[in-house]
Order: sequence, then structure tokens, then C-alpha cells
Amino acid sequence: MAVQDIDITTGDRAGGCGCGCGHDDATPELDVRSVPHALRHGAVFGALSTVAPGFAMVLVVPHDPLPLLAQLEEREPGAFEVRYLEEGPEAWRLRLTRR
Repeated sequence: MAVQDIDITTGDRAGGCGCGCGHDDATPELDVRSVPHALRHGAVFGALSTVAPGFAMVLVVPHDPLPLLAQLEEREPGAFEVRYLEEGPEAWRLRLTRR
């Protein structure tokens, strides 16, 4: 489960990136095509852990990430809505929105 940043003086949730700075002006994009294959899934899961409910991240991968999406569903059932923005042949772009 992702940790949410909360302003202790107001109780307001911080911006969607999880850094606590309060900005939410753009959807972050993670391009893992240059990340070594052995580290990709870990990098994606780490990045997704910072996405607060109601916010999204765009993921760019070199192939259709069906195994990754299956792992994500197994780890966090129903936590993300997945929408394909681009489907190859050089890159697949997906928008993952935390519910």
C-alpha cells in the first residue's frame, strides 16, 4: 500500500507524485526502455508505490507489458486502471491511474 503525504496542519493530501511538495501539474512518465531487464519490474513497482489515489503515471516500455500487468494485479488487485496510449512497434505507452 502506498504511503500518502499529509499536511499535519491542514490534513490535506499532498500532490500525486508522493514527494510531499504538493505539485500535481503533470502526469509523470517513466521510460524503462533503457533500464536493464532484470531491474525493470522493480523500478516500475517502486515508481507506482509513490502514485497517490486519483493520480496517474505514464509507463513507456519496449513491448506489451502483459506479464508486468499480471504481476501488478496479483500484488495490488484492482488498485490501478490501465489504459493503452500507444501500442508499438517501438514503444508501448500506458497510463496507470491509482484508484
